[in-house]
Amino acid sequence: MTNRTKNYSAFYVAEPFNESNLGANQKKDFCYYNLLKAWKEKDTSFPFVNAHDATYSVRDGSDWEKTLKPRLHARLRASKNIILFLSKSTKSSRALQEEIEYGVGTLGLPVIVIYPDYSETSDLLKDKSDLKQEIKDLWDNLPKFRDLMENVPTCHIPLKKNLIESALTEKYFTVQNKCKAGSYFINHK
Repeated sequence: MTNRTKNYSAFYVAEPFNESNLGANQKKDFCYYNLLKAWKEKDTSFPFVNAHDATYSVRDGSDWEKTLKPRLHARLRASKNIILFLSKSTKSSRALQEEIEYGVGTLGLPVIVIYPDYSETSDLLKDKSDLKQEIKDLWDNLPKFRDLMENVPTCHIPLKKNLIESALTEKYFTVQNKCKAGSYFINHK
């Protein structure tokens, strides 16, 4: 069995993807992923272990079935959870659909959903146990996620470093120790 210590980041970028292409950096979701990497680089104790560093780079022009899809699967198999950036600009791409279908549907990885358009947990919630409709509407951007999320623990948080750090260190949001499937929230002052 693979040592599952990594965090798999799922985010929207236009296809075909090339990290060195300015097009990728123009997509907000990719920039949020880069923010996680920057926090880790600045503070090595930040609990983000990047699954995308685990295998060869995924580059523009690679064959989907022979190269890209198998590399995504290998990265997901090495991961303990998925960090999903879900914003107003997120679109359902072939890669995102595959990441969610394989990671959540096949591997049962818990999901930490980061909503970058929001800064406080209270921005997400209509009451202490339910998300606002505008948040639920974002799930329609990723129908695979919307349809599969009820099968795994799903932590919903805004783009706030201390909340992300708490979610990443919470053992119940890992495949090894996952809690009951459902929606969860982290709220710190």
